[in-house]
Amino acid sequence: MDAIDPALFETIVEESLDEVPEDLMAMLDNVVFLVEDEPPADDPDLLGVYDGVPLTERDAGWGLGNLPDRITLFRGPLTRMCDDLDDLRDEIAITVVHEIAHHFGIDDAALHELGWG
Repeated sequence: MDAIDPALFETIVEESLDEVPEDLMAMLDNVVFLVEDEPPADDPDLLGVYDGVPLTERDAGWGLGNLPDRITLFRGPLTRMCDDLDDLRDEIAITVVHEIAHHFGIDDAALHELGWG
């Protein structure tokens, strides 16, 4: 798929986030969602990344002075891997679920077993 207007891409991301159940979104109160053009050069095919401390690894003192966790989606690789807007919507939704799962402490192996790899 050719390049996509950044505003349209962000709208699709927002629509994907709107599909996340409200009770799960409530547990993402200290998570920010970002969109970047490209991933780091050492991982050019990276679709998204969770950068933070998973809920399963937090202790009672966590949160005092901590910056928000970040979920970043990378427009370039997501757009390049998709044939059309429908494919892009599907892949963004899958990537959003995948990265949110990392926030809840679900690793890549478990996600692959569940079909969200």
